[in-house]
Amino acid sequence: MTTQLRGARQRADELSGEGGPVRGPLKGYHHDTYVLTLPGETRIVKVREPREQILWFDRRCFHSEEDLLRALQGKVGRIPAIHDVAGMALQGFIEGRTLKARAWGDRRIPEAVLDQLVDLFQEMARITPGMLDVERSCEPEDRAEDGDCDGFLERLIVFVEDQVYKKNYADFGKLFEELGIGDEVFDQLRKNVSGLREREFCLLHADLHRENLVLDPLGQLWAIDWELAMFGDPLYDLATNLYLMSYPAAQEGRVAKEWSRAVDRVRLRSTQGWEQDLERLIDFKKAQSVFTDVIRLSLSLRDGSGINRVKLPSVARKLQAIIAAAAGPLGLSEAPSRSRIAAALARHIAKGRASASAHEDREDLS
Repeated sequence: MTTQLRGARQRADELSGEGGPVRGPLKGYHHDTYVLTLPGETRIVKVREPREQILWFDRRCFHSEEDLLRALQGKVGRIPAIHDVAGMALQGFIEGRTLKARAWGDRRIPEAVLDQLVDLFQEMARITPGMLDVERSCEPEDRAEDGDCDGFLERLIVFVEDQVYKKNYADFGKLFEELGIGDEVFDQLRKNVSGLREREFCLLHADLHRENLVLDPLGQLWAIDWELAMFGDPLYDLATNLYLMSYPAAQEGRVAKEWSRAVDRVRLRSTQGWEQDLERLIDFKKAQSVFTDVIRLSLSLRDGSGINRVKLPSVARKLQAIIAAAAGPLGLSEAPSRSRIAAALARHIAKGRASASAHEDREDLS
């Protein structure tokens, strides 16, 4: 058990006292999370800490998710409350099941749930940068001017290029190149997604997928995990949601039209040119996924000191589909074959194993 995990669990146990058992750690990529009922109360809260050795692939624009959630109380309907407990700001736990846990056929979500999701988009469209007094991470010079959607998207591309591709190049650069995604693809990406219309900026959740949307026992939809929230092009939130939710085609079109109507009612200049620009933003999401998924999927194949060869074919198949989907935006003539991907992954992991062995040998000699 890691030091961080012991710390989170220990704090949860201390806060729980006689309040009942502590649940957790809950499954999640970025955090170790424990859930407890406060002693003598009905409030259920989460105690969490970032997991150790986790790669972060997304731009963060607010210093504190809890401060943001506190500022959003009364402005966005169903989000976690913030409870001040023993000098800590803790998020309330939402009882229910995520949309991912719901067994709906063909990935279609019920109309009543869709209506609530559209209401959430409308609530966020009302919130502009000047309305929240919350400390932001990005410096003013690193923020696009309100309405400059091309500038907003350029900052997202720069983040992927610098903080995902270049930052991990020493470990994954050879693998990127063997898969045909060298640094030249960023120039192609910029050419293929630029030219966005101006739209007034508003608050974005920026990560509205099925695991971040919870239905409570009353059928009410709650949005959780606001750590990637930012201010920017409202169409980016729709593009991200469409890309991550994988709606059936007919419902995808309905979500887009309902988003347009809802945001129009609040802020007409936030939907300008949306039908022409939506595909460009989805193309960016496809391209972004290539770099993050190459790293994540290759790491998932590591099995002790070797490679999980049973899992290798499915990972190669998944990665080929991801690269093929982004071939257009990245300017690739074609996606590499599964056999080429599998061979590149095997070489990458073997090289990493050899480097680790050489490092251990040098430590032994010293």
